[in-house]
Order: sequence, then structure tokens, then C-alpha cells
Amino acid sequence: MAATIPQTEPFIREAVQRDPALLSPPGEAISLQDRMQCLVYEPFRALVRRKERVGALAQGPFLMVLDGLDECDDKDEVQELIDGMLVFFNDNPLIPLRVFITSRVEEHIQSRLDVPAVRLDNLVDHCSDDDIATFLHILFGDGCRRNSVIRAYVRQYGEWPTQSDRRKLVKHIGGSFIFASAVFKFIMAMNTEASDPRTPMDRLPLALEMNPGLDGLYAQTLARSQHLPHFSNIISTIALLSAPLSTSAIAELLGIHIYEVVNVLVNLQAIIQVPGTDDIPVTLCHTSLRDFLTTQSRSGNFFAHPSHHVRLYLRFLECELQYLRQDPELFVRSGKQIPPVVDYVGRYLQNHSDGGLGCFKPSEYSSAVHLCREALALLPGTPKWIMILAAVYRDRASQIGSLTDMDEAISLHREALQLRPSPDPDRSNSLANLGSALLDRYWLKGTMADLEEAVSVYREALNLRPSFHPFRSDSLNNLGRVLLDRYGCTGFTADLEESISLLREALELHSSPHQDRSSSLTSLGIALVDRHRLTKTKADLEEAISLLHEAIKLRPYPHPLRSDSLHSLGTALMHRHLCMGALADLEDAIALHRAALEFRPSPHPYRSYSLCDLVKSLRAMYKETRALSHLQEAIAHCEELLAFHYPVGHRDRANTLNSLISLLRTRFDATGQEGDLAKIATLKEEADLLLASSMECAT
Repeated sequence: MAATIPQTEPFIREAVQRDPALLSPPGEAISLQDRMQCLVYEPFRALVRRKERVGALAQGPFLMVLDGLDECDDKDEVQELIDGMLVFFNDNPLIPLRVFITSRVEEHIQSRLDVPAVRLDNLVDHCSDDDIATFLHILFGDGCRRNSVIRAYVRQYGEWPTQSDRRKLVKHIGGSFIFASAVFKFIMAMNTEASDPRTPMDRLPLALEMNPGLDGLYAQTLARSQHLPHFSNIISTIALLSAPLSTSAIAELLGIHIYEVVNVLVNLQAIIQVPGTDDIPVTLCHTSLRDFLTTQSRSGNFFAHPSHHVRLYLRFLECELQYLRQDPELFVRSGKQIPPVVDYVGRYLQNHSDGGLGCFKPSEYSSAVHLCREALALLPGTPKWIMILAAVYRDRASQIGSLTDMDEAISLHREALQLRPSPDPDRSNSLANLGSALLDRYWLKGTMADLEEAVSVYREALNLRPSFHPFRSDSLNNLGRVLLDRYGCTGFTADLEESISLLREALELHSSPHQDRSSSLTSLGIALVDRHRLTKTKADLEEAISLLHEAIKLRPYPHPLRSDSLHSLGTALMHRHLCMGALADLEDAIALHRAALEFRPSPHPYRSYSLCDLVKSLRAMYKETRALSHLQEAIAHCEELLAFHYPVGHRDRANTLNSLISLLRTRFDATGQEGDLAKIATLKEEADLLLASSMECAT
């Protein structure tokens, strides 16, 4: 201040001479408020009282900036500073001095500043992506001019980074300037070994996988509220929601008071943006907090377990049902505002069913059925509730293998379809749901009629979604995949070629960063592997593996479909090993199948697929290495298949019995373990009975 307004210098010097302790280190002798009073307020007021012309104030008030006030450890001293500031300006309302404070919304600060004398600008809704983009544009512009390697690259290939890469970086950075700076320095190799051979172009894709390094901050901050009631439920809810909800909606969803939600969040405002009102959504300061909370190895006790999806699913149903009980016509009348929780149900409910896949208990499925049945009793013939109920039956059927449940799901989907005759705009959705349920029953029962009908309804859905329809890509994917399934049964090459054509079109519509691009990549990759099996065209297999690698990158943990991509790539690499003999491919395939299996704990409906392919890969590895550990692991997985996944009557039980018999014989040959012979005899007896039974059915 003395440098900018020299006329204040004598007053400041006089204050220090009166009390030299004013210059002592912070925290000693004199409070921050007293220093402000003696070194800023009083000298400034003394100058103004002299009424002489001050050049520095000719253009307007003198501005003092206090940045990062929340970083001061002594909360009492911060409150005292703010209180003293308010008193000073209340006593001197016309003084040409202003104070600009920046801070996270910590309670001890906001409670003092939320008064009429202060103008508050809440940045909770401000998105800093444009600022980050400008920041990176300047940094890269300067860096590219200075780096001869980049200049040579640009001359040959054009702009770098491309606009697409810049958008990906901005999205990954998530609004943090500190992280943006770290990402730029990594890409430009400012803090790396001189011997590192990678160029900035090599580092850019790696930067998109960088962790912001905020785990310590997250754990330390969350610990502030860990002891409070409902902490785990509130934090897990915020982490797992598909779209943010307000404190009032979160309270309604969890069946608690709004003040209890605020009580947990008020100490977490360094990492969670908590609005000043109850109707504005609660958001994360940085997207990496969600990654932290949904990764158990990083978050520990703060982990948002997938089973919480199940609780949210049931609570969303209960909340909407409460509104229906009060007034069944509430959502039928036009112009009636839909409560946020109910609006969320219509948009995102299925996400919680998918996220909780494998975590539903039988009683929880029963509760979901009961809630849906009650809703339908209040609103009979409502397609929305019919389809929600159908989805519950379908999910339960997939988890426990119940044909009865799957039949009920299909019956309900047919009912919903009848309620949406052409040209109803939602008919294509009902067709897609019916097709998926028919395909699931085909995999459970093996009835070809279900597969044929699935192809038919998927075709009708695609016809109802012409070019530029927002869900055309979904229909392309659905029809492409079901044709691939039919090719697997019939060997009809035209189905395979049409499948690949449809899946390529879907991938074109799912250009990066489309959220469904990973699904298109996975589906097309699987189809190309199948065509390689038929034609032996090496380019198909190499393209498939490349596509599947990209799909995995787009499905980082804890993406609910990551296991699908891991499994598909493992299968493709196993196939390449069988064709070309590279041991590295087999090693990678085993690692991928093991990783997929970890993401599919029992009773996950697709765990058996991972077990089957892992058994095949381990058997192949044993043939290559003769390492007994691979054989032992294959036997253990085969035994799990028989014990928990392929009960008596299952169509795959006979083949699995024969696989286990073969593995046990191999182990006996290697070890001479007598117990294996007794197991083989028992298994062979059952396998022979199944073979005889199947031959009788055939005749």
C-alpha cells in the first residue's frame, strides 16, 4: 500500500514505531485483525481525513485482494478478521477502499460474509473449462514455438495438439489449473529425465490417464465428517448419482432431514461445492473425487460400494410411489412441475440397476417387484411402470437363471409394446427392450425362435430410427450384435457381413467423445475376430485388437462394462496366440481374463463366461510351460462352474464335466495323484448318463 499510495507511508511508519510487534511473525503477539487495523485501516483513514488529492485514488477505490482465505488454519482468527473488516466499513461507508476475497465456501467464512454489506458471487455454477482451454492454448502456443521437434511434426502433419485432443485434455483436467499446469509440464517433458526418448506427441495420450494426485486431500477432508450420522450414505449417493441432486432431493431420497445432509457437507466444501440454497445441485469440485470414491484401493473406508446402487434404486422407486399414493394423477396433468427425484427416475433409474448388477439380494428384487406392482395398481396400463417391472424381472432372471422370470419380463415388454402402436415415438424403445429380453431368453434356453424374433424386432426398431434419429446408433448396435449371434448359430456368412457393416456405421455415429463409443468398439472388435476365424484375413484380427484396446481405455475402472472389454480383448489375444503362437499374447489373455473375473464376483451373470475362457487359456498355457500352477487354477475354475453356474439340467454341464475330466487326467499323468482317479470315475458316470439321455432325446 505504501508503494502504491506513498502518502500512507508516514502513517504506517508511525504505527510500527509505536508498536514494533506489528512486524513479528504471524501467530505471535498480535492478531491478524490488529495488524490490519494498525497497518491498513488507520493509515488509510488518516490519509482520507487530510482531504488532499491522491493520484492513486483518482480512478477509483483502492482494491486489496485476499486470495485463498480458506487456507488459513486458524478459523477463529479468520472470523475475527472478517468481523473487524465489517465493523470498519460499517463505520466508514464512503471510504475509497475495497476488499476482494477469494475462498472456497467454508462454513466459518460464509457464515460471516453472508450479510447485506457484502456482495457474494457464488461460483458454484461457473465452469472453468473455457478458462482452462485458453490457458492451455497459450501454453502450447509458446511451447510449440520453442520446441523444434514439435515444429517439425506440425510441418508434416498439421496442427498439434488437435482440437479434439485439446477438448479431451480440458475434460480430463476437470477445471483444476494446478492439474492443468502439471499435465502441460508432463507433455512437454519439463520434469523428466534427459534420457527419456518419448516426444511430446508420445506423452499426450499418456497425460489423459494421469491422476490429479488429490487422494491425500480427499482423504483428509472427508475425515472431517466421517464421524457424523449418515456420512457414508450421503457421500456414496453423491459419488454414484448419474446427475447431481440438491441437498433437499438427497435428503428426500435417503429419508433424512436436509440439515443432516448439510451437516455432513459443510466441512467438505474444499472438495464438494455446496450451494447456499437447498434447491441447487451439489457438485464435485473436481471429477477425480468420483474416481477416488469408486476405487476401493484408493478410498479405503470412504469407498462407495456398488451395492449402494441397489439402495438408491429402491429408494428412487419408493420416493416416486409416495407421490403416486398421494395423488395418482399428479404426473398426468399438464403443467404440473415434476419433483427432481421423480424426474431423475425417468432419466437415470436403469443406471442404478446396471451399477448394482450382481449385488441385488433376492429380498431386494422382491421389494422392487412389489413397488412396481403397487405403482401399476395406482396407474394401470402405464408403459413406464410396465417396463420398469419388466426390467426387474429380466435382471433377476439374468442373475439367477430363472426362465420363469424371463418369461414374465418378455410378457410385460409385449404388453408395453401393444400400448405403443405406430407412430408412437416411444415404440422403438419398447421394441429394443423386447429384443434384448428375447435375446437373453435365447441364451438361457437356446430356442432359435427367440433369436429370430429378436432379429425381427431389432429391424423394426432400426426402421423407426432413420438417419439423424438420436438413438439410431443404438439400434445399429443392437441389430449388428444379434446378427452376429445368429451367425454363430447358423454360420450364415451374410449375417456376419451385415453385422460388421451395421457396427461400422454405429461406430461412425459414436465418434469420440461419445459416451457409447466403447460399446461400438467392443461389438465391432468381436465381429472382426469372428470374420478372421472364417477368412483368416490378418487385417481383421489386427483391427479387432486395436479397437478392443481403445475400448478398454474408454472404460477405466470403475466403469460397469469394463469387464466386457477386458474379456473381449482377452478372447481376441487368445485367438491370435492360437493362430500365430506368440506366448506374449497368451500371457496377456490370461491377465485380461483374470482381471475381468475380478470385476464379476459371484453371482454376477457373466462370471461363468470369464471362468470358461480363463480355463481354456490356462490349459493352453500349461501345454506351453508345463507349470502345474496353471493346471491347478484351471481345475479350480472348472469345479466352480459345475458347483455354482452349471447345475444339473444346464445345457453346458455336460461339456464342462468332460473338460474337468480331461484336466484331472492331465494332472494325474503329471503328479500321479490317486484322488484324481476317484473324481474322474464319479464325473465320468454323470457325463455318461447325460450323453445317454441326450441320445434318447435325439431319437
